[in-house]
Amino acid sequence: MGQVFATVQEKLQGRAWKERQVRKITDKVFDHFKDESKQDQALSFEDLYIAVLCVYNDINKHLPGPHQDPPSKEKLRAMMEEYDINLDGLLDREEFAAFIKKLTADSLNAISVKLIIALVVAPAVALMTKKATEGVPGVGKVVRKLPNSVYASIITLGVVLVQQKSEEGFE
Repeated sequence: MGQVFATVQEKLQGRAWKERQVRKITDKVFDHFKDESKQDQALSFEDLYIAVLCVYNDINKHLPGPHQDPPSKEKLRAMMEEYDINLDGLLDREEFAAFIKKLTADSLNAISVKLIIALVVAPAVALMTKKATEGVPGVGKVVRKLPNSVYASIITLGVVLVQQKSEEGFE
């Protein structure tokens, strides 16, 4: 039970947790391509392009929210030139981490908004509207008997399900 609580607490820390997740993903992908690459400690554009696809695949698997599409090759090439600090045409581990951090910033912001809605806004709105719902015939008796925490959880679950269904509708 302690591990579950620690994991939930870590995930609720927000930005720091997402940045650690992205760093884990980038390190894993960089190490994979570094081992297969002819260069010892850097990625060429071809390796970078495939690595970005892998990073976006992992982001879509491990972080909540809608599917995030990777950018075009042209955008990646322009960004690579910007983040290639030593101008050798390759990205080392730190250049790659900064590159991916910039590249995924918009994706992570979209994920943040969804989490804020699900974890903060929905429960607050549920508790504010509980009193009004108690006056609805038929439903009011049930709502009055429910504890606030259960009522807020039910409404939050409904909001999360609506978010998921709306994301599926866009695919």
